Formats: sequence, C-alpha cells, structure tokens
Amino acid sequence: MTQFPVLASKGLVDAVGKTPLIKLNTLSKELGRNIFGKAEFQNPGGSVKDRAALYLIEQAEKSGQIDPSRPATIVEGSAGNTAIGLAHIARSKGYKSIFYMPNTQSVSKINLLKYLGAEVYPVPVCPISDPMNFNNRARDHAKRLDNAIWTDQFDNPANWKSHYATTGPEILQQLQSAGLSCDAFTCSTGTGGTFTGVAKYLKEATNGQSKLVVADPPGSVIYSYIKTGEMNREGSSFTEGIGQGRITKNLRESIDITDDAVFVPDEESIVMLFRLLDEEGLFIGGTTALNVVAACKVAKTLPEGSNISTILCDSGHKYADRVFSKKWLREKKLYDAIPDSLKRYAILD
Repeated sequence: MTQFPVLASKGLVDAVGKTPLIKLNTLSKELGRNIFGKAEFQNPGGSVKDRAALYLIEQAEKSGQIDPSRPATIVEGSAGNTAIGLAHIARSKGYKSIFYMPNTQSVSKINLLKYLGAEVYPVPVCPISDPMNFNNRARDHAKRLDNAIWTDQFDNPANWKSHYATTGPEILQQLQSAGLSCDAFTCSTGTGGTFTGVAKYLKEATNGQSKLVVADPPGSVIYSYIKTGEMNREGSSFTEGIGQGRITKNLRESIDITDDAVFVPDEESIVMLFRLLDEEGLFIGGTTALNVVAACKVAKTLPEGSNISTILCDSGHKYADRVFSKKWLREKKLYDAIPDSLKRYAILD
C-alpha cells in the first residue's frame, strides 16, 4: 500500500522544514563523490530562510517581546528571503510586517512582500555603521511601535538555533537512513545562521568527522577572515543576500569550528546555475549555484565516494528577469563565461 505523509496539524508553520535531500547525479558521477543538496525551495515561503523566520517569531512570542494575544508587528532589515519567510509566517499568525531592504534588490522580491501585505521600504545602500543602514532603520522603526519586535536576523541566536535544531539533524538523518556518512558540509553565509547552525550540529553529532567549509562570493570579507584573520574584500557579486562586510554574531558562533573557506567567482556560479537547470532539472538562484560550486570544490579535497551536502536555498523565480537576460549577463560580464551549449537558456534579450 502506498504510504502518504501525515497531514500537517498546525497550518503553514508546521510545513516549514522536513525538505528532501537531493543527490545531484551528474556532478556526483563526474566527481566520483556524492553531492547532495537540501531542497529548501520546498519550504512554504520558498527558501531556507523560512526556518529562521519561524524561530525568530516564536522566540519573540515565548520571551514576551510580543504578545500574541493582540495585534503585533514584525519588523526586519532583509535583502529578501528572510523578509519573505517572516511575511508568510506573520500573515499566518495574524501579525503585520514591515521591512527595510537595500534598494538594489529585485523588483519581484519587493512586489512579493507587498502581495503578502507587508510594508516595504527600499533604501540606499550604506554600511552598518551608518544610522541610515537598512538594518538600523528597521531597529529604530520597531522601537516606535507598540507590541512590535525587530527580529534582528544578523545577530539574534534564534537564527542559527533554528538550523541546529532542524536543518542539521535532517541532513544527517537523511544521509544515515541511506547508509551514508556526512563527510562535509558547505554553504555561503549572509547572516551566518544556516552555516553556523548546521556546522555546530554536525560538529557535535559526527564527533568532528564532518569537514565544515564556508563559501564566499566576491565583495565579501568572510573568505579572507577565515583564511588570514583579516577582513579584506574585492569586487562585487550578482548573488543576492550573501556575503558580508563584517562578522555577524551568528557567524562568530562557528568561526572556531570552521575547517576552511572557499572563494567562488561569479563566472563559476553562473555556469553552475545553467548546468543545474540543464543536467539536473533544477531551477535555482545564484546563491544555490554558488553553494553547489563550493560543494564540488570541497569534494575534490576528499577521498572518492565521500558525501558532501549543501543548501539549495531557493528557486530561480525571483531572479529570472536578470540571470536569463542576455543584456544583463553582458552588463555583468558573465555572458562569455557561459558555454555555448548552455547559452540557449538566456532567452531574454
């Protein structure tokens, strides 16, 4: 008899997590190592950030920072996916949501938040030291409201604890149920929550046998910091929501247990984005592509047959008008990096 999943009993919030772990067959065969991606695009809000969003709100409820028995407001500074996760969960709980974000983010992200009933304030990019930084504006806005919380995704430990409690255990259990070990884990960081939570869990659960590697795009200081202890940065990246100019409190929690860091150029990420579509049927965004490139780099440092896991953060829907545009790819000097056999996917002029 066919076995079907048990129905969720708590509405949308109970559907967060429990995502599949997908083997990337073509890459695995090519490398002689097994590459696995956690399909976080299957969360109800469409990304890995749903997990942190749920924990951030539930922590605020449990700690008494907001009273769930009366109208409440969730306020955050977010480049996109955390805001989307918070907006979904806030709506499911009957809360209002307000978001500040850099005005460099895609219009489709901003529109999605508005579709979900959120107030959205795109603001000019400036450093965290500036009071007008999007994160600082969110903090200050929450202070002016009654029964409101600034969820502080970058430095609130509820972020990494969500992945310690859910993502990490799921990855390990899914591999072990197939008789496999988790020999390495890698992913990029924005807030640092996903990498830190999974890394801390795997460090403990595997007695240090899982290699933990942080991945970083151009324009971020994290690769430099892990490698040299200095925060140097060069260039910029087309990826959204990852990379940092500082070491967040969430990421600082895993610095001591991080084994290595890999740098991933944009040219490699964009090629992988099209490869995953062509070879695996996965329609994903630039951050996911970067994570998979990093997993391949880590795989080459391990014995044949090793198992490497990473995060498939979200789908490509929010980024399609950019990454599938010949004009945009040329402006970013990425079009020529794409093999001719994959250029057919750049269907927009």
